[in-house]
Amino acid sequence: MKHRLPLVLTAFLAASGSLAQTIETAPDTGANPASESIAAAPENTSELIQSGLNVDVDEYLWRNRLVVVFADTERDPRFVQQMDLIEAFPDALRTRDVVVLTDTDPAAKSAMRKKLRPRGFMLALMGKDGVVYLRKPAPWSVREISASIDKNPLRQQEIRDRRQP
Repeated sequence: MKHRLPLVLTAFLAASGSLAQTIETAPDTGANPASESIAAAPENTSELIQSGLNVDVDEYLWRNRLVVVFADTERDPRFVQQMDLIEAFPDALRTRDVVVLTDTDPAAKSAMRKKLRPRGFMLALMGKDGVVYLRKPAPWSVREISASIDKNPLRQQEIRDRRQP
C-alpha cells in the first residue's frame, strides 16, 4: 500500500503539469475560456433572466417558479458567480418553468425587496404558488437549485402527469 501512494502522486502531478503546459501553449484567441463557455450557452437566456425591479409576482402565479437573486451591486462577486452558474445550464431551469429575477439596486426599494428583505446577496426560490421555499446567502449551482425544486410536491405532481399519457 505504501508503494502505491508515491506512484499515484507522481501520476497526478504529471497530469496536472501537462494540463498547465497545454493551457500555456494554447493559441491566444483574445478571449478567456470562461467567457467562451458562457458565450456557447443558448442565446435564449434573456427570457430566462429578467430584471426584478418593476415586477409583480402575481403575474407569475401558477405559471412559473421564480429564482430571485439579490445583491447590493451588480459587481458583487457572489452575484456575478450566481449569474455565471445560471447562464451555464439554462435548459435545466427552463424545463422546470423557472424565471430568474435579478435586483441589484437596493435604493429602488422594489416590491420584491420589500417582500423578501434581503441583506446583501441573497438567492430565493419561490414556487408556482408564490410561497418562498428557499433562501440562501451564497450562490447555488443549477444542479442544487434543480434538486430543491424537484423535492417540491407540485413539481413531483408535474413529473407524474408528464409520464401518464
